[in-house]
Amino acid sequence: MTDPRFDAWRARADAALEAALPQPQTQPQRLHAAMRHAALSGGKRMRPLLVYASGAVFDADEKALDAPAVAVELIHAYSLVHDDLPSMDDDALRRGQPTAHIAFDEASAILAGDALQSLAFEVLAGTRVNDATRVALLRALALAAGSAGMCGGQALDLAATGSGAVLSIDDMQRLHEMKTGALIRAAVRMGGLCGGGDGPSRRALDRYADALGLAFQIRDDLLDIEGDSATLGKTAGKDAAQAKATFPSVIGIDASRARLRELGAEMADALAPFGEHADALGALARMAVERDR
Repeated sequence: MTDPRFDAWRARADAALEAALPQPQTQPQRLHAAMRHAALSGGKRMRPLLVYASGAVFDADEKALDAPAVAVELIHAYSLVHDDLPSMDDDALRRGQPTAHIAFDEASAILAGDALQSLAFEVLAGTRVNDATRVALLRALALAAGSAGMCGGQALDLAATGSGAVLSIDDMQRLHEMKTGALIRAAVRMGGLCGGGDGPSRRALDRYADALGLAFQIRDDLLDIEGDSATLGKTAGKDAAQAKATFPSVIGIDASRARLRELGAEMADALAPFGEHADALGALARMAVERDR
């Protein structure tokens, strides 16, 4: 069962995204159209939901959560644009629509990704919080997006793809903690920062987020095997075709499912001290483990 707040939070994030993005009639029009295509073409909005849900643990003002929710989604959108490029994962389908370099062209896609990344920090700098919290938000997102986080994880993934090397489970986990988990952790942390959570609370949320990021990736790996392109909204079977290092390829399908169950229990344990205040985070944990796309 999903939390009844999710639809309202998604609508809130979409409205804030629409307001933050340049209008399509503004020059340079092609660049702005590509940015909007990348950011407004649907998606689960998991990262904005995590910002709102973690802020809700501390009764944070939703107006203060809008900017971090938009910023983390803009970083995610930029990463997908670049991830789909011919020089990276080379995919033609994203969220059931042509990827940015297919819908426009490769140069426009690269520039759109660059501009979305810059816009994320411009939006985040306007968060309605005190200066110290604003700096902490900017630092959290920058660290998650850079070489110690998402970009570094993507580099490790590219190095492993098709190399014939067999990654250890520890190497695999580290790769995905960076590539997928870092941005998820940042989303959860930013909501907690806006809510004024104390050190022990933030550490509990970090533990939840670390487990969630890994669970999200394992489920992604399983869906690439078990899902179909129409349901997923992206090309199924690409991991095996590109000889990517995935959890099922390293530890097997059954062990991957078992690890998912373990991570679900770990997330529940991390959230237990917050009681019903963390209901939305608990629902997002279940969605990550059980989703079909």
